[in-house]
Amino acid sequence: MARYIGPSCKLCRRENMKLFLKGDRCYSDNCAFERRSYPPGQHGRGRAKHSDYGTQLREKQKLKRMYGLLELQFRRYFEKAERMRGVTGENLLILLERRLDNMVYRMGFASSRNEARQLVRHNHFLVNKKKVNIPSYLVKPGDVIEVKEKSRKLKRIQESLEAIERRGVPQWIEVDKEAFRGVVKNLPSRDELTIPIQEQLIVELYSK
Repeated sequence: MARYIGPSCKLCRRENMKLFLKGDRCYSDNCAFERRSYPPGQHGRGRAKHSDYGTQLREKQKLKRMYGLLELQFRRYFEKAERMRGVTGENLLILLERRLDNMVYRMGFASSRNEARQLVRHNHFLVNKKKVNIPSYLVKPGDVIEVKEKSRKLKRIQESLEAIERRGVPQWIEVDKEAFRGVVKNLPSRDELTIPIQEQLIVELYSK
């Protein structure tokens, strides 16, 4: 399947915000966005003027890149959010948060969503005691996500759990570091999501 293999920090600079694509590096002084907080390219330091469409597009690109999705995948999530009851923009954010790779990242078992996706694909996690290796699997309230017994000695997982205090754990998730286990207590509300995204602009973009 197609995927982006270019420089991750370039995406943060293009969107003018930290997307936390490189794990611990994003919290250090080596973060490229901290050193060069302007768009990449020859005219990156120039003043950018966006039309209404351009502003809406940038919001969509931020969210899409944050979760590591391609355009077709992202559109399918939007269409699903439209069919659900409630506010479409909020439904979209909650659907993305329910992805298994995102939950693994939120629980602190991986330092970034890209790393979480790789760990899930390599069969390192169980959901309700069953092996799941699909990153887009949607978890539900009450689901228990745990690291497989044989995978608990992986250095990447252990180092990520050690840094969990720095990133913090959302209120709708409960994590037991000693047992390498996390529980989805409930689905988040919009107020609990600290993502700096104006989801209404994305709804307006797709509604044209």
